Amino acid sequence: MTSQTLVGTLEPGNFFRDWLVHRFENRLHNDRCKVRVYKIPASHTVCRYEFKGEHFGVVSKFYAEPTGGNRNYNAKKAMDREFENLQKAERIIDISRPLAKNKKFNCALVTEYVKGKPLNGYIKSEDGLYDRLTAVAQLLRRLHDNTATEYRKDKEFARFHRVLDQMGLHGHVREKYNHLLGNWWHSARLDRSRGCMIHNDAHPANYIFKHNRVYALDFESAWEHAHPVHDLGVVAAELKKFFGWNERGAERAEPYIGHFLWHYSHSENEFHEITEALPFFMSVGLLRMARWKGESQERDFVFREAKACLRAAR
Repeated sequence: MTSQTLVGTLEPGNFFRDWLVHRFENRLHNDRCKVRVYKIPASHTVCRYEFKGEHFGVVSKFYAEPTGGNRNYNAKKAMDREFENLQKAERIIDISRPLAKNKKFNCALVTEYVKGKPLNGYIKSEDGLYDRLTAVAQLLRRLHDNTATEYRKDKEFARFHRVLDQMGLHGHVREKYNHLLGNWWHSARLDRSRGCMIHNDAHPANYIFKHNRVYALDFESAWEHAHPVHDLGVVAAELKKFFGWNERGAERAEPYIGHFLWHYSHSENEFHEITEALPFFMSVGLLRMARWKGESQERDFVFREAKACLRAAR
């Protein structure tokens, strides 16, 4: 999980603290315990609640408290949707399990706190990274194989255009992207008969390793009828960007990406099909990074890599 900052302690009598204690009374020995609050950076207010002396904690996301750019949404509907996504996923893979929800507390969604080391920590050190990528590939494979649905190619493209909209691209720049997307639309590379539910937010921080098991976090953006390579492309984009931007060389990412895709694939033919579709979804992952303002040189690097991926369909 990303960085956390201690922001306060809740005492008995605090309404939210008392609701949590009541909700999890079977897990607690002392119902008068204080609760430490740690804030976690996110697109909504997200906090970890540590019950002092209990060796137990939870994470709550408050959907009615947006902190990012998207504020035009139904908070209760979003809370209910992620709760449902988590319930589906927990029957298939290890995740931060959904524990409770309450619209009265700014649409709070409460999940299990999984303490461990995130995938991005292994990417930075490269220590044991191949094994960790194998575990994530197998987790995604189980999720995709067990949530088969109709494939909606049009939804994939609509979501790509939404990313471009969020970036505010106009004029000839947007026209260039539209042209590149048109090449992909008319290509057979993305055609398939079946889709699946995808994690969608396949950022390395959302894969936590605990006792040699991998847990997936945050299913707010998960959706069905998607192309399974979407998740693979986002992970590959993160690897490409990390090694390319941090001066280790973008080519340093290639063996890791190949290893990740190979351990997801069931055959050589499928591996080939995945690599054909991968550049499109790597571009999605790269452009999603570019939505957030950072160093101009870093954003320029991400844009260049995204365009290079899209040109693969020529």
